[in-house]
Amino acid sequence: MLFFVALLVDGILAGAVYALIALAFVVVYKASRVINFSLGEWITVASRLVGAGTHALGLSLTGALAFASAGMTLLAVAFNRLVLHRLIGRPVISLLMVTIGFGAVLRASTVLFFPAGSADLGLPVPSEPLQIAGVFVAPSRLIAAALAGLGVVIVAAVYRTRTGLALHALADDPQAAMAAGIDVDRYVLLTWAMAGVIGVVAGTLATALWGGGLGLAIIGLKVFPIVVVGGMDSLAGTVVGALLIGVLESQAAGYLDPLLGAGFSNLAPYLVLLTVLMLRPSGLFGTPTINRV
Repeated sequence: MLFFVALLVDGILAGAVYALIALAFVVVYKASRVINFSLGEWITVASRLVGAGTHALGLSLTGALAFASAGMTLLAVAFNRLVLHRLIGRPVISLLMVTIGFGAVLRASTVLFFPAGSADLGLPVPSEPLQIAGVFVAPSRLIAAALAGLGVVIVAAVYRTRTGLALHALADDPQAAMAAGIDVDRYVLLTWAMAGVIGVVAGTLATALWGGGLGLAIIGLKVFPIVVVGGMDSLAGTVVGALLIGVLESQAAGYLDPLLGAGFSNLAPYLVLLTVLMLRPSGLFGTPTINRV
């Protein structure tokens, strides 16, 4: 029983970080219906910018986060204006392919412009595990989960402001939002900038947990089972989906990997993804699409 609880706690803590990463995907999708397949690379670049701020520029962690946030905001604005804006009205496959291609560019740029040492952020996290009710928990996981949870709350709070109301209107009906006087281009740009800043925080926390190499791009792929299970346009569904996938992954790693082979825990979320797509394509909390014929 203690083993099950330990795996459960580990999954919940990992799921909190997954939720923040997934929100970087959802805020963009809700506003522009763009599926960003380069999210993992965005997180990697964001993490490397934090590392560059601490190592190359000698900034404090707070200063490095601000530096990386400014850099990711500029990247988001440039990508939106120079690339996506030119694809308005084009087939969806064009948008998908351009995000995949941009991800390849970011991956190559990370290797070219950022030294390997910049992946080590030198975060001041205690290494001695804590024992809580008989379960040993790494302090880094507790701190990362708490900060990720705070980030999720902040994003949810933004959607309750006047800006959030405009974003909700844009997500519901872009044409009606435009007719109501909402500057659609401005708010789409804002969501991409939000995704960039979220990527900075999520990338820093993911680096603290799993290291800051190019493997962060693979972690970005875990977003897709999360958003499909929770609902691609639902913030609350994203959080629920992230916690479910985090727990599923940890339980599969503890119980099924020894039986079916190492790595099955990485496959399990995608099996759930396929099941949800067959039974409820809109996800647990997503808005069903109704087509009139």
